[in-house]
Amino acid sequence: MRQDEFRVWVDQQRWFELSEQAQQHYALTHEPWLLPLQAMACAQLGQAEAARHAVARAEAVLDQLDTVARVDLAAVYLLAHAVDKAAPLLEAAVQAMPSYSVALSRLAVCRLLQRDAVSSRVLLASALRADSRRVAVWLQYLRQLLTDVGTAQLAEQASLRDDLAHGLVEAALQLETVRSQLPADIADRWSRQLESLQLAFWIEQGEFARAENWIDEQSNALPEEAWTELVAAYAALLASRGKPDTAEEGLRKALRKVPGHAVLTLQIVELSRLQGQHRQVIGLLTRAIEKDEDNPALWTRLSGAWLQHDHGRARKAAEKAIELTGVLQPDEQNGLQKILQLHLQAKLALAHVETDMQRFDEADRIYQEVIKEQPHFLPALQALGQQELQRGHIEQAVSLFEKIKAIDPVAGHTALINARQMPDDPQVLERMERTARTPSLEGPVRTGILFQLAAAWEKRKDYARAFALVSEANEASKKLLRYDTKAHRNRCARIRARFSKELFEHRHDCGNDSTLPVFVLGMPRSGTTLVEQIIAGHSQVFGAGELSVVPQVIAGLERWERHTGSGRHYPDCVDDISPEVARGIAAHVLSELREYDAEAKHVVDKLPHNFENIGLIKFLFPKAKIISMRRDPRDIAISNYFTDFQAKHGGMGFAYDLTWIGEQLADHNLLMHHWHQLFPGEILEVNYEDVVEDTEGMARRMLDYLGLPWEAQVLNTTELDRPVKTASVWQVRQPIYKTSKAKWMNYAWACAADSGHEREDPARSHYWPGQPASTWFS
Repeated sequence: MRQDEFRVWVDQQRWFELSEQAQQHYALTHEPWLLPLQAMACAQLGQAEAARHAVARAEAVLDQLDTVARVDLAAVYLLAHAVDKAAPLLEAAVQAMPSYSVALSRLAVCRLLQRDAVSSRVLLASALRADSRRVAVWLQYLRQLLTDVGTAQLAEQASLRDDLAHGLVEAALQLETVRSQLPADIADRWSRQLESLQLAFWIEQGEFARAENWIDEQSNALPEEAWTELVAAYAALLASRGKPDTAEEGLRKALRKVPGHAVLTLQIVELSRLQGQHRQVIGLLTRAIEKDEDNPALWTRLSGAWLQHDHGRARKAAEKAIELTGVLQPDEQNGLQKILQLHLQAKLALAHVETDMQRFDEADRIYQEVIKEQPHFLPALQALGQQELQRGHIEQAVSLFEKIKAIDPVAGHTALINARQMPDDPQVLERMERTARTPSLEGPVRTGILFQLAAAWEKRKDYARAFALVSEANEASKKLLRYDTKAHRNRCARIRARFSKELFEHRHDCGNDSTLPVFVLGMPRSGTTLVEQIIAGHSQVFGAGELSVVPQVIAGLERWERHTGSGRHYPDCVDDISPEVARGIAAHVLSELREYDAEAKHVVDKLPHNFENIGLIKFLFPKAKIISMRRDPRDIAISNYFTDFQAKHGGMGFAYDLTWIGEQLADHNLLMHHWHQLFPGEILEVNYEDVVEDTEGMARRMLDYLGLPWEAQVLNTTELDRPVKTASVWQVRQPIYKTSKAKWMNYAWACAADSGHEREDPARSHYWPGQPASTWFS
């Protein structure tokens, strides 16, 4: 057989035939050009070991491979995201054969992975001029045009739209021309992809009614699976244009037609996850599994949904997903490559459970297994890198992020910036910004990249650009948040009312006199992590990080009130806690704390927002030691505004708006005033600025408060070996520094220019009494 006959199978994606014939033909002829084709087929079929073996043999005879065979080898590298290996082969091929369409289109993929969209589009256009019959290249070209329309300058958009409209027509004609030569499943798949691109074009043009009417018409014309994929694609397009509510409404409408459908459910799940609706996600997945209990993708997602609430259920769901992927057989829906991906994702879900439970060695074992199976699997490299960063293994984390950079430069640089490894080349930041403006299910921009870019420009002292980027990131994030300043203010008022002097006089015999728990609290970014690092350096103290023990007590009280049908909620139900119940709750908390270190005199919980829960803490542990952190509120505001918190849908939603941050600071101030009146002399106030200026003096003061003898080792904060999961994960591995003091001054000009609004009750706060938000930083 000739080379061009084998490549027909490549164009038609007939991987079984290609693998079988290439292997047989090579056994007879030993022609080296067959090795890259065999590797390509094995990679597509998920036969990773066989693919690696074929690649190794091809590399051993590289000098015997002609240009076409080298282009095939580059394709295998691209499948493994080894862009650094693929690029030189493809560049040489295009130079040697400028009209070879396959080389041009694959180099376009390479450029896209390198985040050079303009070069990618030019190469794809050249590939189509060389051979207009290649439908897969048309699809690739149209996707690129669609992305470019959304990111191009206004003057270029009309031309790009014309190219897109013409391309859609031409691609449809070419598909009909070659349809009879294609396997039916390939032709149908390309038809669906072309239809999704047409929908995207209508959305780009604002023709929503036309798109929706056409989808409704297709519900009777298409098989169920094809139609649901079309609906899911349309929903993804709407979400990427900043219309998540419209997207969800369309998905729910479709789900009423096909209840529990996995594709539709997973799409709603992802939209709900982005909006922090975790309980809704669990309900959706549970109902879908009732109808499709053998779908591993649903179980994997369910594991992730349970992760924040119940480690046991999260583990069981992940193990079920792994079990199901182990028995999956290839069919029209699931090829071997897809089955491999499902299996790896299920194993990652289990590793995430182990990480969250701080069983790092077991998590590491699973991550390494996944990476061994697929060395360029980005989710595994990213997760392992973040775990290493969390554990304080900075060099190992950076090494992993460098590997990611070679596969996906933007993802790699984003992770490296988070580890404070800033790129030297400003063009790297420019490319990252272009990627951040590529629409996704998250919306028109990718906020995580924008936050990291802001940190990078701040490091370069370009404060204007840093503030512009972080403001854009915060505004985009707010659209997915449901934070309510009035609700928080009212909750804090109810806390102050319920935890009164009268309550503690009436229930003076409640709780447990243990001094084991120490609570370090305050506004987020006020220095709680630094203080915990200091006192946890003492031989009799264990620093447990941000624990959920107190919030879990509150959740338990809520469950009890629901069980009794009282209709009451926390904090209003606090007077339902009898002395016996309080002692029982306290004993349970102590048992949980003892699991961290059975010998420690004190175990530190540094959950910042426990400043709201001091009343409950003192109710359960009257003699508990509490260290309250204070810091210049302007520095707190800027530090929060520049941080993308994992708990943005929980207690950290306020951090995405400067006015909201001001309201939170005022609420914090009123609560702390109340607690100091209620427990005079029992709470130690510590200023962050004092800690960085006179670390030893403040360390002595804190140890005296805890009743501990002086140990000089507490000053060696970088040597404490324990994981850190907070936004301070990088800072706590550094020596104590003073550069964060008065950081707000770099942005005073920006905040003073903000229009802001008058506070509804300016007398509530001593921070900025009577001042509008626009003057907080002036």
